[in-house]
Amino acid sequence: MNRAQKTRTYDRFGSSAGSRFGGGPRRSSGPSRRQSAPQGEFALPKTVTPSLPAVESFADLALPAPLLAALGQQGVSVPFPIQAATLPNSLAGRDVLGRGRTGSGKTLAFGLAALARTEGRRAEPRRPLALVLVPTRELAQQVTDALTPYARSVRLRLATVVGGMPIGRQASALRNGSEIVVATPGRLKDLIDRGDCVLDDVAVTVLDEADQMADMGFMPQVTALLDQVRPDGQRMLFSATLDRNVDLLVRRYLSDPVVHSVDPSAGAVTTMEHHVLHVHDADKHRTTTEIAAREGRVIMFLDTKHAVDRLTTHLLNSGVRAAALHGGKSQPQRTRTLAQFKTGHVTVLVATNVAARGIHVDNLDLVVNVDPPTDHKDYLHRGGRTARAGESGSVVTLVTPAQRRGMTRLMATAGISPHVTPVRSGEAELNRITGAQAPSGVPVVIAAPVAAKRPRRAGSPSSGSSASSSSPGYRGRRGTGRPDREPAQRGSRRRPVAGPAA
Repeated sequence: MNRAQKTRTYDRFGSSAGSRFGGGPRRSSGPSRRQSAPQGEFALPKTVTPSLPAVESFADLALPAPLLAALGQQGVSVPFPIQAATLPNSLAGRDVLGRGRTGSGKTLAFGLAALARTEGRRAEPRRPLALVLVPTRELAQQVTDALTPYARSVRLRLATVVGGMPIGRQASALRNGSEIVVATPGRLKDLIDRGDCVLDDVAVTVLDEADQMADMGFMPQVTALLDQVRPDGQRMLFSATLDRNVDLLVRRYLSDPVVHSVDPSAGAVTTMEHHVLHVHDADKHRTTTEIAAREGRVIMFLDTKHAVDRLTTHLLNSGVRAAALHGGKSQPQRTRTLAQFKTGHVTVLVATNVAARGIHVDNLDLVVNVDPPTDHKDYLHRGGRTARAGESGSVVTLVTPAQRRGMTRLMATAGISPHVTPVRSGEAELNRITGAQAPSGVPVVIAAPVAAKRPRRAGSPSSGSSASSSSPGYRGRRGTGRPDREPAQRGSRRRPVAGPAA
């Protein structure tokens, strides 16, 4: 019997009259493998039950008063299209399948629904009531930051469960009781295996960036986790693209979903310009350096962590305030680097695809593909770091002669018609498109934040104790720059990401 045949009786909070659904957790059979290449878009499911109409403002929704007040405090009043279309239905308990470009407002689309349908309930130890699955640590932190002020308004506890951080603190948050868990699949499975988390009470489940979870080989872990949540619960799946790897999740876990889908080439929004710059191999390095030396912040994408480290070192020696972000960095290092980039202490973020999703930076108007991506989805997600929430921005891709044919095919697949321009370093055309300029040539050093000194108490050792640094979310040993504990998360001084583009 499939899920669509099961009786679904909801009260206001999505619970089924007085029952608890058990059944032993089904474990994944072993290490996940990378999934096969996507096989194109699949036919969207037909909605049997008519959907509720879209709304024009959040005040038109049946949201708890504290949530409406929190939206007002965050300066959010008009919902984005994906929010206006899906929230009336998700608040009523319907399953949702949403496709929209990165930065289109998906986080609040599912987050407000999860919070509203969980409001007024209290989780037992180890037994969360709502679950948000995401593919990366950075995206998990962004979702947590975006939802924290709203969760506080309705007195719900959020727990962030990701790899690369001490598992003990995450286990403690779950054991103390957390209504909503934002998690990456691998770390959540580890905590379930340890007995620190049970999903039997989860009535609202969200899959964010489902296509990337499939591409990264998380499908076995994701399906094993979905098999453990309440079988009559609500499921919401949001993704920027819907290929046949995601079709399995839709067919198996969504029942009569409300479908909101924008054009597959949604990355090509009107506020975003796409430039393909034809460069010569011998001039590419200098061209990259001049773009990095521009005024304002920029993210530069390269294929490998070694290439990222080499370019970062070169830029620092050239006088550019650059920092590297890739999977070889520890989570505290990655958190610190992102904080420095968001505050402007670092102006150039040199990254692999680890930064292609889950990073929201206000007023970021340029993304540069130093190495062109090989997949159109990677292009759309890299570019999605700019032109968010209606802001303007440009995506620039440096293409050598040998890469031109492949880039033309990729752009056609993505549904984008870019501006193609031959450029050389030092030319006015390069400056016009990117703001490129000659670097200062004076080497710079990006120092790790140093903990503020505290008055030494009588009898304390001369080495002192660590204290919070001036960098948001970072704590380090005094004078060393080495993290000695995980970055502060909920309740830190870091300002939460706000607005419907979260």
